[in-house]
Amino acid sequence: MSTPVNLGTIRLAPKVLLHDHLDGGLRPQTVIDLARAAGYRDLPHEDADELGRWFLAAADSGSLERYLETFSHTVAVMQTEEALARVAAECVEDLAADGVVYAEVRYAPELFQEQGLTLDQVVQAVQDGFRDGQRRAAASGKRIRIGTLLCAMRQNARSAEIANLAVRYRDAEVVGFDIAGPEAGFPPTRNLDAFEYLRQQNAHFTIHAGEAFGLPSIWEAIQYCGAERLGHGVRIVDDIKVDEDGSVHLGRLASYVRDRRIPLEMCPSSNLQTGAAKSIVEHPIGLLAKLRFRVTVNTDNRLMSHCSMSGEFAALHEAFGYGWTDLQWFTVNAMKSAFIGFDERLEIINDVIKPGYTALLE
Repeated sequence: MSTPVNLGTIRLAPKVLLHDHLDGGLRPQTVIDLARAAGYRDLPHEDADELGRWFLAAADSGSLERYLETFSHTVAVMQTEEALARVAAECVEDLAADGVVYAEVRYAPELFQEQGLTLDQVVQAVQDGFRDGQRRAAASGKRIRIGTLLCAMRQNARSAEIANLAVRYRDAEVVGFDIAGPEAGFPPTRNLDAFEYLRQQNAHFTIHAGEAFGLPSIWEAIQYCGAERLGHGVRIVDDIKVDEDGSVHLGRLASYVRDRRIPLEMCPSSNLQTGAAKSIVEHPIGLLAKLRFRVTVNTDNRLMSHCSMSGEFAALHEAFGYGWTDLQWFTVNAMKSAFIGFDERLEIINDVIKPGYTALLE
């Protein structure tokens, strides 16, 4: 008889995370500590529990723009090499403690230059922190591999510069590139030169698309820019029609995304906060998984959404009745879609993920 599915047992299952923002996953106490060290006095609370609740409430607005405002505090306290390394190391520890065995963590280096750090100093500090976190996790008996994604802010004009940075550091565990920030008014094609450069360099990239903006954002990201994955991609459901009798009709874009197995980096709790879905039960992930799109489950911003990978899986289990086989399917989907080498992905699937779920199924 298989192990019961609940939050506690889900923490034991190996999990893979593709969409997690470094500046959206700080520990509340770390925010307070770093603010004190930096002389930053604009935090709404000095108590860790109260601050954690504030971040959740402030992000729970139904607006992507309001959601993004919460980052002003975390970014403000991450302006030194020491702060960046600490946040990166703690990120790895927290993910490993939650049972994550592979994670791609993303951040925008351009946001951490307010006190004069160069882009190279930012990247090197974060990579040092990730390595330190992996060593700490290993010392506690947790195996985790971290790949880094470098983001460019789509409203700025530095995407080509950040794409070049990602290519220069791809032999130092920077596995890909992304554009982030507000979608409305800043379509993916504004950064077309960066994506053309990345393709020429055989480099990997994902694009935030189909979260706050609809199908045109997804279409541009794929057909003009060549995105390998879609960050969120939840609005692809707008191209799917479900009749009253339950029959389903896919539009041409939805069919293309499914046929090409383009991964969707779905973040259920975050999508509720930004208004992309009204509830977990109504989240398009249920329909998209049923239709066998390449769905993956992610956290997005663990601080703002007060979530974890285990918590996201537990919420989906409660909403849709997903069991261990379904959770393994989401996990293998994510590992197949990672930006590391084929042999490495296969090793983690065969040696870590499948044995982990087999133990829970027996």
